[in-house]
Formats: sequence, structure tokens, C-alpha cells
Amino acid sequence: MTSVIVQLNPILQLTDEQFLEVCRANPEVKFEQNAQRELIIVAPTGGETGSYNSELNADFVMWNRQNRLGIVFDSSTCFVLPNNAKRSPDVAWIAKSRWAALTLENQRKFPAIAPDFVLELLSPSDSLADAQAKMREYIENGVRLGWLIDPETKQVEIYRQGQPVELLPHPATLSNEDVLPGFVLNLNSIFSALL
Repeated sequence: MTSVIVQLNPILQLTDEQFLEVCRANPEVKFEQNAQRELIIVAPTGGETGSYNSELNADFVMWNRQNRLGIVFDSSTCFVLPNNAKRSPDVAWIAKSRWAALTLENQRKFPAIAPDFVLELLSPSDSLADAQAKMREYIENGVRLGWLIDPETKQVEIYRQGQPVELLPHPATLSNEDVLPGFVLNLNSIFSALL
């Protein structure tokens, strides 16, 4: 199942507070909102992708517990980007100093901040073009590093500020000392599962 855009414009434009209330009133549905304020119903993942997402989050949490450099977020966290899009990457990480600069109220709602790092894991039902557009949106809104992982083709697209997208076919690991100091993601748990 793919994501669905619900056309509310020009009849209604949800305010940030109304979007939050819609999400709270429908906790069983995952919503995003693009910069045009269109409401997006995000399809749930299948078991395979959900398992991969859990493994990825565990790797980031374990690294972050050892280094205590920031805060790790899972796919249920919705961030309000500077262009007012509301997005929920599969994994996100924010440096501790940037997170601490937010008010407690902002931290408890949908944080109005672009993460330092985002990861999107392409599921079989996802559109590659849509995922790539989302990755470009993240970078255009201040995300410093993004990884788009396609388990099916075993390719990774790396997005960085001010640089062209880097395509890595069959990488064994991913790392970035600038944004994620000392972190190394072993992709064998995802890629080898598809052999």
C-alpha cells in the first residue's frame, strides 16, 4: 500500500495545532503533511520492513547511549521542518545542544526542528521517486546528512548539504564522522536477509 494524499485545500488548511489534534485523535493512523499543507496518510510497513527498522533504531540507540552526543528518534516522531512540512523519518538524530535549545513545550509536541541526520528505509510498497523527493526536502530544510537505504537493490543514496547525491551499490557499512562521530552501521543484517 502506498501513501495517500488527502486534498483538503482550498476548503480547509490545517493549522499546526489542528494537525497535532488530528494525529492525537487518530493514533492508529500515521500522518505527515507536505509544505503545501496537504495531509498525507502514510501506509504502515510490513513485517520485514518493521523488523529492519527496529534493527536500525537499535544500532543508533546503542551508539548514542555510549557517546551521549544527541537524541535518537524512531519513525513515530513527527518533525516540523522550516518549510512547514511535517515529516517522520524512519530514524532521526539531533545533536544534544540543538535539542536542548528547544523549549520543553516544543519537545513534547511535534518538534519544530530539522534533525541533523535522517534515515529512510525503502519498503516494497514505497515509491523511490517519492522517497528521493523527501530526502531532498530534508536536505533543503537543514538536515545535514541523510541515508536512503533500498534493501531490495542493496543500494544506498547519501544526501549531504551542498553536495550531489552519492550512490553506493552494495555497501557493507555506512559511517560519517562529521555528523555521527564514531558511528558505523553494518548493513549485513538487512542485505543478507534478502539472499
